[in-house]
Amino acid sequence: MFDNITNWIDGLTAMQQFVLFSGVKIFAVFGVLMTCVAYAVWVERKVAAAIQDRVGPNRAGPFGLLQPACDGIKAFLKEDFTPDHVRKAYFWIAPAIALIPALLTVAVIPFGSNLGAQKMVIADLNVGILYTFGIVSLGVYGIVLAGYAANSKYPFIGGIRSSAQMVSYELAMGMSVIPLFLWVGDLNLSQLVISQQGFVGWLPDALGSVRLPNWLVFQSPMLALSFFIFLVAAFAETNRTPFDLPEAEQELAGGYNIEYSSIKFALFFMGEYAAMITASAMMVTLFFGGWTLPWFGLDQPATSIPGGLLHIGIFFVKVVAFVFTIVWVRWMWPRFRYDQLMDLGWRRFIPLALVNIVVTALWLWIRSRS
Repeated sequence: MFDNITNWIDGLTAMQQFVLFSGVKIFAVFGVLMTCVAYAVWVERKVAAAIQDRVGPNRAGPFGLLQPACDGIKAFLKEDFTPDHVRKAYFWIAPAIALIPALLTVAVIPFGSNLGAQKMVIADLNVGILYTFGIVSLGVYGIVLAGYAANSKYPFIGGIRSSAQMVSYELAMGMSVIPLFLWVGDLNLSQLVISQQGFVGWLPDALGSVRLPNWLVFQSPMLALSFFIFLVAAFAETNRTPFDLPEAEQELAGGYNIEYSSIKFALFFMGEYAAMITASAMMVTLFFGGWTLPWFGLDQPATSIPGGLLHIGIFFVKVVAFVFTIVWVRWMWPRFRYDQLMDLGWRRFIPLALVNIVVTALWLWIRSRS
């Protein structure tokens, strides 16, 4: 069957192949991402139930697996109420702005190895990481507009908190990846993944038997520090506990989304979970080898369709592991106070990221001179 498909594809012109594969990748990635968004909620509820010694969703389908479909139908069928006191144009557009940036970011993330002339990435940009940070920075506008449009004090405070929080930690996140690109010398995310093939080569002889993957997080202590800064900043950028101050229920009764209902309310949570999945995919790509595994030749480009699907599966499993970690942290860590949040960003992580850049640059300069 795979041979017949390959022969049919080979018979198409280059332009037809480009249009076909681009369309397939767009629809496949969008479908998988939205399915993952739905089931990330199910995973979160199950993990929370396990930690709190409860059962969790167990009525809709086996193990509650149809609960996301029920939640989606409920969101569409509930009354879409718009209060009279809100600024209606901003009120309607804010939920879409909260969701769209997370979907656009996925376009540059390589989710599998190249299969012949086809690249397993929607847009293989040479400045992929710059595109990512440019799009991610737009996500805050949805929350700020929601807070402003609601014309109410709690949503407004939530929007202000979110804007200050994202500006603070976006600086640390952006500076945390600079050592990676100094180390690799390329802004293309596909090339970044390829640079992580094989095993690390810097271990001393006494540790020679330890076979660590050549993922960037293991290549240098400076890059491991970059990962730690990026991970913490990702929690803040996605408004996840312990950095969920914009929607702190105890203080703001839900924050920026308090005036929303029906599908508009659901869009904010879809945006949050899509951003969480995208951040996990970015961490896998930048620090944990993307689709590669250094065993059984799985760090080499695929030569067949089953091999390409296996690489996509490896990438997916890594992303799921990060999503589970983010969910687990929510139910195990207390929320920071707002002054602690800002102090951590401005007085700890930004100086630490700057020092990490300088140390990495000095190390690379010394190594080039020796």
